[in-house]
Amino acid sequence: MASDTADSRLSAIRDRIARAAKIARRDPDDVTLIAISKTHEGDAIRPLIVAGQRVFGENRVQEAAVKWPALREETPGIALHLVGQLQSNKAEDAVALFDAIHSVDRPSLVTALARAMDKAGRRPPCFIQVNIGDEPQKGGCAVADLPALLGEARAAALPVAGLMAVPPFGVDAAPYFALLAKLARDHDVTGLSMGMSDDFEAAVTLGATHVRVGTALFGMRA
Repeated sequence: MASDTADSRLSAIRDRIARAAKIARRDPDDVTLIAISKTHEGDAIRPLIVAGQRVFGENRVQEAAVKWPALREETPGIALHLVGQLQSNKAEDAVALFDAIHSVDRPSLVTALARAMDKAGRRPPCFIQVNIGDEPQKGGCAVADLPALLGEARAAALPVAGLMAVPPFGVDAAPYFALLAKLARDHDVTGLSMGMSDDFEAAVTLGATHVRVGTALFGMRA
């Protein structure tokens, strides 16, 4: 369809965020749209940059390190968020490359990130990832382990921005978003990284501060 351009897709997503925010009596500007550009090459990303998108998310440190330096040189002011699992031995690379890290899920990673931040003199905000559906195949700390992990992150002077979760696939995500929001309130954190292409509107009505949208902006991956 001729009208299906990066600009039109971005405008449509922003309009949907704004409508969801209005339902919840929230300011749409309090919701950060992260365009998930994993597996997409620069030629697919540039049209969104031209359309005005400035916050992007990647799953893998190595992939981001290959494609983003050139894109950021072309367009200053881009923020890059790591939304995928992070190996502790990649902590230094992640701290150097990313402006936020959404997948802090274990004490060993807290230690590695704290050391990397001290060394780099750079402290990107971090989200503690919670395995909200208790799924063995997913990253994230168990709900029961969240207080201890948050305590360790704070003791290590990690800048904790909030909580992140990926609800189970194929079920209503809203109860999981509501649970994550309650956990954030209970533990005195404000950021909520939740909601993807299929459910970001529900996430916004339940308090999401960051939504991670890939397919709805880029189309289906090969």
